Amino acid sequence: MSAESINPDPDCADDFDPNSMPVEAAFARIKAALTPLNHVESVAVRGALGRVLAADVRAPFDVPPHRNSGRDGYAVSDTDLAVGEGIATLIVVGTSWAGKPFTDTVKPGSTVRIMTGASMPDGTDSVVMQEHVKRDGDTIRFERTAPISGNVRYPGEDFCAGVIVLRSGKLLRPADLGVLASMGLAEVRVFRKLRVAFFSTGDELRTIGEPLAPGDIYDSNRYTLHGMLRRLGVEMVDLGVIPDSRDAVRKAFHDAADEADVVVSTGGVSVGDADYITELLAELGTVDFWKIAMKPGRPLTFGQIKKAHFFGLPGNPVSVMVTFYQFVQPALRRLRGETDISPTRVRVPLSTAIKKQPGRLEFQRGILEVDTTGTLRASSTGTQGSHVLNSMSQANCFIVLPLECAGVAAGELVEVEPFDGLV
Repeated sequence: MSAESINPDPDCADDFDPNSMPVEAAFARIKAALTPLNHVESVAVRGALGRVLAADVRAPFDVPPHRNSGRDGYAVSDTDLAVGEGIATLIVVGTSWAGKPFTDTVKPGSTVRIMTGASMPDGTDSVVMQEHVKRDGDTIRFERTAPISGNVRYPGEDFCAGVIVLRSGKLLRPADLGVLASMGLAEVRVFRKLRVAFFSTGDELRTIGEPLAPGDIYDSNRYTLHGMLRRLGVEMVDLGVIPDSRDAVRKAFHDAADEADVVVSTGGVSVGDADYITELLAELGTVDFWKIAMKPGRPLTFGQIKKAHFFGLPGNPVSVMVTFYQFVQPALRRLRGETDISPTRVRVPLSTAIKKQPGRLEFQRGILEVDTTGTLRASSTGTQGSHVLNSMSQANCFIVLPLECAGVAAGELVEVEPFDGLV
């Protein structure tokens, strides 16, 4: 065969492959294949952090439930504030503490010492801050410059009885736990946790603690996967390193699918002689697609084994993280019931030029920081090889370059995806 007649298949280094699925189409197919969990359980509010609400939460009463002071000071009638300008002199007739309100009616010309959060006594409308008052025994004096009806919190100012405060599908964060507690709720209904089984494939992989023979490397992928899955709060099943043999991979598939809602593997999805993942997935389940037009991370397999969804990630460490964040994590969030799974992206100027060939959507590792002028800018971490995991450790964002992009000059706006927005 002459050299001119050889027509090799595109590989991971090529920038264009007509058989690769666009990223948007791949994500749409994944999303269409997912049905959120329907198993619901009740958990204590303190145990609900990072869980997903399974039902709307309505306010059982107004919050706050009564008028209360927003400052330490003196509760007064607005009539005493409105009598012209100059100095007001009032008689102190008691104190309203938080949890121990003053129960009598305050008459004009009188005032009550009041603490932040304490109930406003009948007959009072405003709070004069203690810093603006001079007290002498049972008498206070202050300039009539305090705002009418000022420093008072009103019933329902946070939310009113009957309104939906937290909606089903919301990922519960620390503030949400406080909101639930403010309504006196001890438990909340949430979707059960996802179970995710994962493993690496490769005869060259060794676990930490094992000696390295010539040609061996330590398996880093399971550790990054463990970290990313742990931050999502899923239940994990680590099946370890699976040898490059059909029987071993076939058994791993069966074991993982029996235990988990989702199975994630790394390695073995390319076109090498020992890459069995896609082949065995087709044998044991279904393959939806296995190549996408992105860099890094072209060889991504998605399908199903029994009742479990399957993601076959590439073997290169950076490709594992990029494909996990762009496909697996949103899928897991949708499966566990979240309604908002869109990543956070912002447009910022680029500090230095970036080279790129058209043909693939590219996720370059970047550093998002504020420059000396106070402007938020992005810069590349440098070498972008899919094996350079240290570049992910240095980075705090992805610089997202469109498929048709042919490079970006310094100063141009680029879209970035902060890592903090990925969780």
